[in-house]
Amino acid sequence: MFSYPYLTVATYMHSLNQNTSILIVDDDPNAFDVIEAHLYREGYDLFYASSGEEALNLLDSVEPDVILLDVMMPKLNGIEVCRTIKSDSHWKHVPVIIVTALNSKEDLARSLNAGADDFITKPVSGIELRARVRSMLRIKQQYDALEATLRLREDLSNMIVHDLRNPLTNILLCSDLLLQTSTNGKDLQRLQIIADSSRELNSMIDNLLMLAKMDSGKMVLNRTFVDLNELVSTVTLQFQSISEQKNIRLISKLGESPESLLIDMNLFHRVLENLISNAIKFSPPESLVILRVSYHDESLSSDFPNSKAQLQIIDSGLGISEERKRHIFDKYEVGDLMSGVSQIGLGLTFCKMVIEAHNGRIFVEDNQPQGSIFTVIL
Repeated sequence: MFSYPYLTVATYMHSLNQNTSILIVDDDPNAFDVIEAHLYREGYDLFYASSGEEALNLLDSVEPDVILLDVMMPKLNGIEVCRTIKSDSHWKHVPVIIVTALNSKEDLARSLNAGADDFITKPVSGIELRARVRSMLRIKQQYDALEATLRLREDLSNMIVHDLRNPLTNILLCSDLLLQTSTNGKDLQRLQIIADSSRELNSMIDNLLMLAKMDSGKMVLNRTFVDLNELVSTVTLQFQSISEQKNIRLISKLGESPESLLIDMNLFHRVLENLISNAIKFSPPESLVILRVSYHDESLSSDFPNSKAQLQIIDSGLGISEERKRHIFDKYEVGDLMSGVSQIGLGLTFCKMVIEAHNGRIFVEDNQPQGSIFTVIL
């Protein structure tokens, strides 16, 4: 039975009990004095920025819970500042209240279209200001509480997945030992199923743990110069027995490698494992799976001018619908369900995150007359 430290949402909510920070952005210092006079009894930590540029530079140090933003400022006006803040995934959840002397519907519409959450007109009413700030703080606190719950659930899931490694390692070790000593035909077949299923489960656990590291920003790429042809050949050989069991021909077509690529070999090894495993899994018997590697492909030069290599995994399966293609790389998204085929929806997400971490691209196209082509651009 697994045991874990006592974790509750309250642990994650501890940070929410710290003082509330409000960033006031206005090129007129008197405006700050007015707002400070209206809010001083509320116990907020107030910070002042005299320009849009200064406000953007203060975000990391202040970490505001609410931003009061003037519109009419020189150089970078409030609407532009608001649009910049809301385009940043780290800050877009922070409520922005536009404080303006403008009162036309067009100006208010522009502010809301830029992402503003609320607005208040000058001269500022103390009662209205306090009410609107409290309203925005409730929204921010609800968002923070939801984020805390999601982080707790994610952390608990990762802890459980990590602890699954120990019993699974024992299963793999014992099944491998028995495979070496067993001579009975039926027992040997059953042990092989146990061993193969355990390896598949181990691969899923590895994907989950690596995705968790990438999501948290803790995944560090260990880049070395790698011969892509050699890596593809190694992984292809690894899957030959599996493809032969399904009566599928697995072949590689390697271009002449002009140079080694600076990539994380272990991560790319797993990318290739995922892509080849999927191709074999979804291809019918008596079909063909091709791994094609090319370098400095002229057909790609216009769309990907800095690309050094292209890797394609070509199968003859059922293919992927246009609707599925738009979401196939999303976490837990799977293609069309197939009977007897394990589909978790993590492998392609992992591939996409690794490839994009290397500043590459992955996409899927139709293989004529049937099947799919997964293309990796590096």
